[in-house]
Amino acid sequence: MKKFRNITSRKELAGFLKISEKKLNYILYVVGTSSYYTSFEIPKKNGGIREIHAPTKDLKTLQRNLATVLSDINEKNKKNNISHGFERKKTIITNSEIHRNKRYVINMDLKDYFESFHFGRVRGYFEKNNNFNLPINIATIIAQLTCFNGSLPQGAPTSPVITNMICNILDIRLLQVARKYKLNYTRYADDLTFSTNHKGFLEDQNLFINDIRYEVEKFGLFINDSKTRVLYKDSRQEVTGLVVNKVINVKREYYKRTRAMANNLYYNGKFLIEGEEGSINELEGRFAFINQLNIYNNGIKNEKRYFSNLSSKEKEYQKFLFYKYFITNDKPLIITEGKTDILYLKSAMRKYYHEYPELIVKKDDKFEYKVMFLKRIKTKEKEDENKKDEKENQNKREEDRGRLNYFLGISGHGGNSFKNIFELYNDKKLNVGSLFFNKIRISPKNPVFLVFDNEQKKNNKPLADFKNHAHIKEKIDVLKKIEDYNLYIITNPLVEVGEDIEEEIEDLFEKKLLQIEINGRKFNRKTETGSSKTFGKNIFSHYVYDNYENINFENFIPMLNEMKNVINEYKEN
Repeated sequence: MKKFRNITSRKELAGFLKISEKKLNYILYVVGTSSYYTSFEIPKKNGGIREIHAPTKDLKTLQRNLATVLSDINEKNKKNNISHGFERKKTIITNSEIHRNKRYVINMDLKDYFESFHFGRVRGYFEKNNNFNLPINIATIIAQLTCFNGSLPQGAPTSPVITNMICNILDIRLLQVARKYKLNYTRYADDLTFSTNHKGFLEDQNLFINDIRYEVEKFGLFINDSKTRVLYKDSRQEVTGLVVNKVINVKREYYKRTRAMANNLYYNGKFLIEGEEGSINELEGRFAFINQLNIYNNGIKNEKRYFSNLSSKEKEYQKFLFYKYFITNDKPLIITEGKTDILYLKSAMRKYYHEYPELIVKKDDKFEYKVMFLKRIKTKEKEDENKKDEKENQNKREEDRGRLNYFLGISGHGGNSFKNIFELYNDKKLNVGSLFFNKIRISPKNPVFLVFDNEQKKNNKPLADFKNHAHIKEKIDVLKKIEDYNLYIITNPLVEVGEDIEEEIEDLFEKKLLQIEINGRKFNRKTETGSSKTFGKNIFSHYVYDNYENINFENFIPMLNEMKNVINEYKEN
């Protein structure tokens, strides 16, 4: 924060925002920030039109960097828990829980919220607020970078954090009014919510609303009187779209619409949201939100509930997730027994990318996989990908893994996940997996490969255990299709010959590579991490990945060939 407060020049500001001074000058004075916006309209839920002004790439990146800096400063200096909109670790759930199970809930709305924060107000805040006290030239540049047509635009990543910072003093004043009348108070952007169990509130209702209006107008904002609502305990009480009477939940209509959208997707191949064709990611967002509230209200007491004890709402989400990952997956799906197997297979594909365009292509010296790998546990894989939003992406991946575990039984490495996947395909009682989609005549778009170590004799090994579970008697030689499903077993070919020979995927490498020493330590395949004298599979797999060009992957070719052949068969059909 001290560094930001000490900025006195465009050059220092540009460095702080991770952009060159030349590029900053180009955006500000050559092209002009107004040229970096795309404007469009979206319908409001309650009627009317909302105008959105979204910044395009260069300005959006700059605004995101600035928003991160401002959020850090806001988090360090904030002394209240009033604002919940666009705040870290805050959601509409945290905004609503304060008002749960109250006698009265009062909702108010601020009129023309973002447009009310004009250029001069933004500049004046950064110039005069004690957390900044920036020189006027720097405050002016910040206002130029964040305002459009003279005010903060709805659609820019900087607008929410700046309005929250400026509104901090308003929040304190409104909280004082609320306490005077024995009410709780929170704000979610332009939504003001108050609640109380005080029986005498109705006698003071008009005085309270007038006092709130006075403080809001003194601050330079206005109440939208047409949206002011007093909600009673015996009616449906809503806060930022959530019902808060007893438990926090979505409106019944929201869940019914979500379920109807899913059924339209399954039966018709598409669905509508607000009159527009929706995407599978939008639908997943709705299911995930419903599930988030279910977890908030009930918790998850048993992580092994996914087959027999799910609620009706959870089963609908389970069906959707099966559809997403195993029926309508845009790319062939590969699920490995161990996390390091992913790096081995990717390395082999990179080595032979010319021969396997069905699996991988190279464009502009970057590899693009034509298959997807299901990552079941956290890894430190080195990928050729943009790291800008890596923390956000990592959080999302961890959420995905939690959902896969709970709803589909796909957890860490090992064979149990494979058996659970088979049950989702095969169990007639579940009616959420392959049998359900077969009934409505939906054909899977791509194959799903389960990759095992070639250990078929000992029952305690994942492949042998899976074969017993799926009633597969014959020996599997690299590839085995499972019944009439889009499910295939892939196992590494045996390098050595012998009746009792069983091998792991590491045995496909030359013995010289398996005997490699790194920093004086030898490879120990029986561990992931290693010890002071050895290193485990994690380091070894990354070594393979980083040095794939100099490693022999010939023994991987039978596996790659089988995958290629199956994928081509699907393309032909």
